[in-house]
Amino acid sequence: MRCTIVPPHMLERVAEVTDDPALADSARRSLALSSVQREARLAFSATPPAPSEDFVPDRTVYDAENEETLPGEKARGEGEPATGDKIVDQAYDWLGVTFDFFEAAYRRNSIDGAGLPLISTVHYGRAYENAFWDGEQMVYGDGDGTLFLAFTGPLDVTGHELVHGVTQYTADLVYRDQSGALNESVSDVFGSCVKQWHLGQTADQADWLIGQGLLAEGVNGVALRSLKEPGTAYDDPRLGKDPQPGHMDDYVDTTSDNGGVHINSGIPNRAFYLAAAAIGGNSWEKAGRIWYATLTGGEISSTVDFAGFAAATVSASTRLYGGDAAETRAVREAWSGVGVPL
Repeated sequence: MRCTIVPPHMLERVAEVTDDPALADSARRSLALSSVQREARLAFSATPPAPSEDFVPDRTVYDAENEETLPGEKARGEGEPATGDKIVDQAYDWLGVTFDFFEAAYRRNSIDGAGLPLISTVHYGRAYENAFWDGEQMVYGDGDGTLFLAFTGPLDVTGHELVHGVTQYTADLVYRDQSGALNESVSDVFGSCVKQWHLGQTADQADWLIGQGLLAEGVNGVALRSLKEPGTAYDDPRLGKDPQPGHMDDYVDTTSDNGGVHINSGIPNRAFYLAAAAIGGNSWEKAGRIWYATLTGGEISSTVDFAGFAAATVSASTRLYGGDAAETRAVREAWSGVGVPL
């Protein structure tokens, strides 16, 4: 399915409760565009190509000029100078940072592991309140300026969405129910790791927020999600209250949002935070390597549930560090801490 950074329940809330006709219209239009693109997303192949050792990014940023046609007009290609359009240049820079992260941390060559060109379209739609990976490229809206700012702003938005592409080419987690929540969680996990790597932060220094800086002034919230404290990212009358649980006791059974993929992802998100915090140091080096090995190791099915994924992380940690190692104990205790059985 097409993977958006803003969950539908936030935009549905805006459309239902706001007394601002322009905001309600932007929310409804953003939801409608998401629905159209979601169906198109199903057509893309997840078959990985042959690996390449030529680790050089190949970025192109297009400008949709507030239309809804992809990719739009070319605005900046690889190696070309900054354009002066902050949105274009942010998209270009964040593609590069994410590429560099995966090369430096895991020796992965772009999204598919074989040098896939990185394509982004900015200025998509009119006041479009989202960003997404459509199976082939990144797409960013400019936001409405009242609730959401430009989606190129936070690095972890780009990181999150590009990691949907990594998942597409590896475990290909089905975007529904628990496997879909894991799909979302993996993107949050590595989106946060990308930001921490870029800022040089250790696990105890990081804010563990996804979309920090995306919410406009006057919105009661700090981000879209918190890996450290699911359910605390926002509480605003227009957006509602962050519904993410951090424990299986509070798991949300719903048919909305493909079975709550943006909601129940809070549980594996917190598990990763607990593991990274207990291991200490840089989150991408040990905890991240365990999650990456789980995603890419070929041992999990595309419909894996939380318990199956948790067991696979323990197995990956055992291979990497040993069954009695502190890292493996931390992973076990992290899943126990969110109520996922092993």
